[in-house]
Amino acid sequence: MKQLRTGLSQINPSVGDIPGNTKKIIQAIEAARDLDIDILCFPELAVTGYPPEDLLLKTEFIDDNIRALDEIKQRCPDNMIVIVGFVDKKDDIFNSAAVIQGTELVDVYNKLRLPNYGVFDENRYFLSERRSPVYSMGKMTFGVTICEDIWYPGEPIRSQVLLGNAQIIFNLSASPYYMGKPLARERMLATRAVDYNTIIAYCNMVGGQDELVFDGNSMFIDEKGKIVATAQNFEEDLLVCDVNTEKVYKSRLNTPTIRKTRYELSFEENQLQTFTLKPAKAKRKVKIPETITVTPRDPLKAAFSALVLGTGDYIRKNGFKKVVVGLSGGIDSSLTAVVAAEAIGPSKVVGVSMPSVYSSEGSITDAEKLANNLGIELLRIPIEDAFTCYKEIFVELFSGREDDVTEENIQARIRGNILMALSNKFGWLVLATSNKSELAVGYSTLYGDMSGGFAVIKDVPKTMVYELSHYYNSLRREEIIPKSVIEKAPSAELRPGQRDTDSLPEYDTLDRILKAYVEDGLGVDDIAKLGEKKSVVRKIIRMVNTNEYKRRQSAPGVKITSLAFGKDRRFPITNLYKR
Repeated sequence: MKQLRTGLSQINPSVGDIPGNTKKIIQAIEAARDLDIDILCFPELAVTGYPPEDLLLKTEFIDDNIRALDEIKQRCPDNMIVIVGFVDKKDDIFNSAAVIQGTELVDVYNKLRLPNYGVFDENRYFLSERRSPVYSMGKMTFGVTICEDIWYPGEPIRSQVLLGNAQIIFNLSASPYYMGKPLARERMLATRAVDYNTIIAYCNMVGGQDELVFDGNSMFIDEKGKIVATAQNFEEDLLVCDVNTEKVYKSRLNTPTIRKTRYELSFEENQLQTFTLKPAKAKRKVKIPETITVTPRDPLKAAFSALVLGTGDYIRKNGFKKVVVGLSGGIDSSLTAVVAAEAIGPSKVVGVSMPSVYSSEGSITDAEKLANNLGIELLRIPIEDAFTCYKEIFVELFSGREDDVTEENIQARIRGNILMALSNKFGWLVLATSNKSELAVGYSTLYGDMSGGFAVIKDVPKTMVYELSHYYNSLRREEIIPKSVIEKAPSAELRPGQRDTDSLPEYDTLDRILKAYVEDGLGVDDIAKLGEKKSVVRKIIRMVNTNEYKRRQSAPGVKITSLAFGKDRRFPITNLYKR
């Protein structure tokens, strides 16, 4: 029986931190050496971090990343193969994987399929190369692919398996998380494994990068499509598995479609190349568990973990020591504070209560309860005097006009000014508290509650804000977010008796319409067929379209849905198409 000990090093690199990323890679290589690993694989663009975006247009950046690869090469043991993602430079630049054995660069595989949709812009930077190399170690052969390469049937995996007889395909990936993505990814990988009767070793990145969060969830899938081992979600991990490549050979003998297709392909022109490497170790001193349990995944747990990791990495990687959040006593600011406290610790979170004449006593005490429950510092800065001064400034100019949204927004902007002043004075990062539902329809104040450097729940619909709040209290087994916060009617408290439903439909209805329009791309008639009132649908779509200018000015926030506002959805601000 042929056993190959393989490792997937699921690391959290930082974009542009080439020295830091290199150090992580070398540390992982040293850990793998102690475990007698034969082949160690890293994520896509592990050296540079992903996505490096316009850093790729700087020649110094490319050169630094190549020098880092040379340093990594010198630290690779003779009896180990290391596969690491970097940017290669020839006549152009490529999203590449270096295949290293000992201190020798055996080959560089360049990514074939470059995604250019959603949050991806790889065609902007890289060239593609049609080539399907395989790497032979005695009787065992493997292929290398990079992320998008494996999402499609066909090349390069087709030639690697059917012509090159690869028994295992390594996939270096930087696949961002959103709700439903892990399951879709697992199904896709299982399909590739079954279709080509091959083992899949999938190594994904982990960590937050601006609005993206990479969930890790690296895995081994056998030739029958069964997940045999998975790494941790949202954590760095080294996943080690002894894979049986002899089983693949035996399975293919009983798979006529594979054998016949291979025969037919042998008459076609192809870009297959075979590289011969030293054979794997015959004996190993270190034992690892033979089976690794694949645990079920809770969608709310995953979404909450993504928010915590994305927020924490944004704060840490950008050098902030503390954050500040306006605590209104409402559910949005409460969940924002909870995520921040989980991400960086309660001692680094400052809440600010900024009551006005319209703030209910319950909201003030709810903010205090939450701060006490979380163990965060709470400042109290009333805004009544400042609001009075503003009204006096405009008393002559606004004479004869009733109070309206102008006065409401002044209060929100006073609060935004206070938070930004604290940020300037103490170097704290302001966390904005608007949710996806509010941002979608413009139910938020530009330069007011939208103020901030990072918007934690920017991609969290209002109904999910409640779900996550219940989830967190259940997780902690106590009422951290007070029951009164969860049960009170949503209100901005900017005028007497104000409720969100004065301007919006119930959030259940609003979120259904927003998902259908924003994420599913449906129009008025199709959404109405789902059971929604056409007049309400038209109103909501009009609000979404006319508030693009606000969203364009909002802070980045963690992406957790299939289509987030920002890089995912790029609508023109000046847009006269209203359906």
